[in-house]
Order: sequence, then C-alpha cells, then structure tokens
Amino acid sequence: MKLVNYYVSNFANSSRVGFILNGQVIDVQHAYQKWLQSQNEDASFAKVTHEMPADPNLFFSLGETVLEKAKLAYDYAKDAGITGLDREEVRLGVPIPEPRKIICVGKNYADHAAEMDSDVPEFPVLFSKFSNALIGPDDEIEKSSATEQLDYEVELAVVIGKEATKVSREEAADYILGFTIGNDISARDLQKRTQQWLQGKTLDRTTPIGPWVVTKDEVGEFSNLAIRSYVNGELRQQSNTGKMIFDVPYLLEFITNLITLQPGDIILTGTPDGVGFAMNPPQFLQDGDVVTLEIENIGKMENKVVER
Repeated sequence: MKLVNYYVSNFANSSRVGFILNGQVIDVQHAYQKWLQSQNEDASFAKVTHEMPADPNLFFSLGETVLEKAKLAYDYAKDAGITGLDREEVRLGVPIPEPRKIICVGKNYADHAAEMDSDVPEFPVLFSKFSNALIGPDDEIEKSSATEQLDYEVELAVVIGKEATKVSREEAADYILGFTIGNDISARDLQKRTQQWLQGKTLDRTTPIGPWVVTKDEVGEFSNLAIRSYVNGELRQQSNTGKMIFDVPYLLEFITNLITLQPGDIILTGTPDGVGFAMNPPQFLQDGDVVTLEIENIGKMENKVVER
C-alpha cells in the first residue's frame, strides 16, 4: 500500500492521508467509513475520525495501530471499485510533515566515503534534520543565497511503525512501517566549515521526502533495492541498498540502543557515490535544475531547484 499526504484546493487546502489505487488517490478516512458501513458497524463521523485520523502527522504517530485499519479500507476500496482523484487533481505533500525525529546516517556506502576522501566509519555516523527542511514530491527545492555548493543525495528512508527501544537486528523489521525516498540535499560549503554537519544539512525547504510511504510488505527485500539519482536527466548515482556499510537492521539496533524511536520517526540511511561534490570538476545544483530519484519497489520523485 502506498500512503500519501495530499492536498485539494477546494478542501480548504488542508492535507489528508490517502492511498494510491489504480493510479488514483483515495481518501483513507472515506474508504474506512465505507468499510465500516459494509460491515454494518457504527460509521458515525465521531467514530471514523477517532479511529482513522485524516491528519498525516497524527495518522503516522499511531503507527501499526492505524495501519491495520487502513489496510482493511484499502482492500475494501479495491474490491468495491471505489474511485478517487486523479493524480493531476491533487498536490502531494511530505508524507509525514512533522516527524518527531529525523535521524540521518552519513558515510554509509564505502564508495561514497571514498569519493569524499573519508575513512570507512567504525560506527554509524549520525546527525539530524528538522522538519523545516522537509518538502514534498511536488515542491521545489529552495537554493538559499547562503550556499554556493548545493548537492543531492538519494537515500532510502525508513518509517518507524511502533515504539522501539533496544531492538535487536533480528527483530528490527517488526518495527518498520514502511519506506520512502529521501533527498538529503546538502550545502557542502556550510557542512564542511565546521566539524558539525547540521548547518549544511537542514536549510529551509531543501529536503524532499516522498512521493509516498510504501508499506514494508509491498517493498519486500529492502536490503537489495536498486537506487539511482539523475540531474537534468543525466545519471549521477547508481547503486544498491545491499552496499550499505551498516544495513537497516543494524541501524535500528544501533540507534534504539541510544534513542527510543517513535511511530512516524524517519531514518535516512545514507547515500551512495556519485554526488556532485566528488565530480571533477564539482557539479553543484543550480537554479532550474531538476533532480530525479528512483528506488526499486518504491517509485520515483522529481523536484526542481529554485533560487530564493
């Protein structure tokens, strides 16, 4: 199931959770109400809004609790032939606009560490982003005048499905709700002027996430996914998530032995080689550039860079 945060202009521009079915966006709350009615259960507004929140932040904060109900709604919509809105009629936002935590992993592909003239780390390199940086798949990447070295990084993003503390790698998959695509846009000049990377990693409206969260059952083997990025149609990065130094189960074990993760938290798992900074000469993003990211079994996301 592909879960989206969508906007419709005649809906007071408020964002709502939907899912993709037959190329259309179906409102998950509406589909859940229809399922309740089909079961001759209470389908009152109060019950539906309590059990199936339309707000994306609240929806994902409930994790697997609400996901099971959403799957019932999805299966019913598929069987009943419920239709929704065409993709062109909606704008997709960040699937989770304000996650409690955005934890990022640096230098997690050996080839990328090498191209950045860095040693392979002994432990995962962790840093954070804040929600001010997040934008959706239909939004523009804002190039701030504070940087002249804006760079792209395609990354597999993990969405947590239930509270996770001291999780072992063997049980890590049980705590994952799904996956999405992240572009860890980095201002290299700001990132590298101090030992702490934060200032180069969380500029306003620079980090696309999307286009949807794909539930883990649909993604399948997440340790073997093709991952690519393009700039203006030119292939820049091409790798596989199997080349991570620290795979997803290890990352969940490592992080949750330090930090308790909550439903809706996001982990950006690192980028492979091929970034603009490492090219000869370096190729940084400019006004008007279009960055396209692809991850196997998840989809494609495309954002334009606009100087602001």
